Amino acid sequence: MKDNDILLKNVTLLSKLAEQEVRMMPATEAPLPSVEKVRQIVSLVKSIIFPDYFNKRQPDETVRSYTIGVHMVELVRLLVKQIAHGLQFCECDAVDTKQKAYAEAERLCSEFINALPEIKRMLYTDVQAMFDNDPAAPNYGEVIFCYPVVNAMTHYRIAHKLHELKVPVIPRIITEQAHSKTGIDIHPGAQIGEYFAIDHGTGVVIGETCIIGNHVTLYQGVTLGAKSFKYDEQGNMLNVPRHPVIEDHVTIYSNASILGRITIGHHSTIGGNIWLTHDVPPHSRILQSKAVDVSFNGGLGI
Repeated sequence: MKDNDILLKNVTLLSKLAEQEVRMMPATEAPLPSVEKVRQIVSLVKSIIFPDYFNKRQPDETVRSYTIGVHMVELVRLLVKQIAHGLQFCECDAVDTKQKAYAEAERLCSEFINALPEIKRMLYTDVQAMFDNDPAAPNYGEVIFCYPVVNAMTHYRIAHKLHELKVPVIPRIITEQAHSKTGIDIHPGAQIGEYFAIDHGTGVVIGETCIIGNHVTLYQGVTLGAKSFKYDEQGNMLNVPRHPVIEDHVTIYSNASILGRITIGHHSTIGGNIWLTHDVPPHSRILQSKAVDVSFNGGLGI
């Protein structure tokens, strides 16, 4: 068979809608949200919140105000369009026309813009927590500019606010962009308090229904996950609280797995490589058993 024949045959096969494809395809023909435009939205928010790090430094307040204003106008333009596409994509009942979708998107965008000062405040507490928890951090600038936790938390705090506003699709795109870049996987539905630090960060997983208090520190590889799932009478999985509650001033060391709707009491320390599925009272120290040193003679046992 000639190369052209192979191409034509497979183009024909792939052009036919498979049964699974039809079942999974959205009914609406509205444009899908753009992953690249969402990435630009996050970049604009970073330039507004950390203007001296992700934009040309402007010590003059008037120039600084103008630059932030320009970014804000572009942010609104992009965000309204992407929210509208998300609403149409998810076929929300209240936005059965393009006009309604854009009207609702403008309302949601305005609420998000009003939340930016609080998002900024929260992010600077995260920077402070990371600086306080890492003796290798020489200054705040290096934390903001280089540390993966700041990137991950910026994405998360943007996405969480949009999730609170019930914006579909966009929040998950935002957190997955941070996940792919940093290895830190935070669901936008998780609730995380102020002064939150993740040291190193690779492999951290925080589930949708997690509630995390203030002044909490996680190390790499920590999983705050679900232990089991509940189903309705038809066998459909229920979206109910299934992830841990971490109270204030808790430290969880590397590769600990905290699973299920359990509570880790305030001012507790969870050691590395712990598998925990029960509540822990405040001021606890949960550590793994000490390693057993077994000596062998002549290579026996190796």
